[in-house]
Amino acid sequence: MSPHATHPHHDHEHGPGCGHTAVRHDGHVDYVHDGHLHHPHEDHVDEHAIAVDADHPDGHTQPAAGHDGAHAHGPDCGHDPIPHGDHVDYLVDGTLHHPHGDHCDLHGTLEVVAG
Repeated sequence: MSPHATHPHHDHEHGPGCGHTAVRHDGHVDYVHDGHLHHPHEDHVDEHAIAVDADHPDGHTQPAAGHDGAHAHGPDCGHDPIPHGDHVDYLVDGTLHHPHGDHCDLHGTLEVVAG
């Protein structure tokens, strides 16, 4: 078994009704918690990130839709931050937005599920 990143000292129990956005990722459910993707695993919580791939591209892509042009993503913008590759995107109506100049690049989609 290969080692995996874990979130140390995690007292919160993720699951249905825990209050965090739940997304389908690599065949399981992760919970968005303070800019991290958490996956409950045995007696600990794994740290996950969305991989850069054909479904979740990196860099400059087509513009993302879903909010007006005056909206700026960042701390307290109202959208969940999602770790993606080596950067952070923001989850807007199931799409990953990456701020880029005066617009957002579309970095793919995530299925939001009932937690």
